[in-house]
Amino acid sequence: MYGLVNKAIEEMVCSRFGEETWETIKEKADVDIDFFMTMEAYPDDLTHRLVHSASEVLGMSPDEVLQAFGEYWVIYTASEGYAQILDLAGDNLREFLANLDNLHARVGLNFPQLQPPSFQCTDNSENSMELHYYSHRQGLAPMVKGLLKGLACRFQTEVEIEQTSDRTQGADNDVFSIHYKSN
Repeated sequence: MYGLVNKAIEEMVCSRFGEETWETIKEKADVDIDFFMTMEAYPDDLTHRLVHSASEVLGMSPDEVLQAFGEYWVIYTASEGYAQILDLAGDNLREFLANLDNLHARVGLNFPQLQPPSFQCTDNSENSMELHYYSHRQGLAPMVKGLLKGLACRFQTEVEIEQTSDRTQGADNDVFSIHYKSN
């Protein structure tokens, strides 16, 4: 994963729990990097170690850490200069989700080693849809749930999110059922 992801994890932990907690997490994860380079690719294992160490230090499950990070990611990327690209992806939650693959294609122009997930939307009704999440990376569905919550806040949309299919339980891909009301 790119340094941008690891920097965001660092920022989330430092802003909520302090720099000392971050240093403890890094030490426990056996990460001796002083600062992450945004545009540099790092091994996925490094990010997984940070998440698992954060889980232990913060007394949260890894899924809870990933979900909190997903919510934070929406705010973080907008504040790190990606607001315009986010704005181009859609004016509402439904449109934005339908454009996630296009968004990743644009981001990939700046991050040539990017290995983004893929998303497919299926409309169920005017107020519900399913989001199909495909990734070569395992275990990141909780982050997607957090992203969905963060995006719902961004678009001031009340949502109920339920994961209806789970790769960790043998499904081909993760599926999220999203019920919402636009404001």
